[in-house]
Amino acid sequence: METLIVLLGVFTITLLFVKLTSKRFEISTAARIAMAAMLAFTAVSHFVFTKGMAMMVSFLPWPTVIVYATGVIELVAAVGLLIPKTRLLTAKLLVLFFIVLLPANIYAASHSINLQTASYNGKGLSYLWFRVPLQLLFIGWVYFSSIRNQALHKPVTAY
Repeated sequence: METLIVLLGVFTITLLFVKLTSKRFEISTAARIAMAAMLAFTAVSHFVFTKGMAMMVSFLPWPTVIVYATGVIELVAAVGLLIPKTRLLTAKLLVLFFIVLLPANIYAASHSINLQTASYNGKGLSYLWFRVPLQLLFIGWVYFSSIRNQALHKPVTAY
């Protein structure tokens, strides 16, 4: 839930700030900045709640290494979305990343893992009713703000 609040909050603030300063609505720009902020926010969780997150991927070898690595990936992706030359590749890899994360979220929900307390008293399978649509929102958010947007604004060259 916190990730959604960060995403929508930063999006709204950025959209209003850009509108006030440039007199234009830069929806894709605001969306990319919001996703970058959300990724930075979630990346911090990888280093603060490492034990709980490692429980989410305990079915894989080296779960703690995976948690740290995915935290770094999220930080790199946050920066990559903001750099025009790396935006498209970052966005495509980020969509793949969000898809790859889904099994860990399903595992965590089916085992009632609480990330913050590193215990088995989490919300359980009911959490998936929120998490799966949220994951789809993230994928769509990245697609529409970075992949589709860039394809629509790509210069056409005549041969």
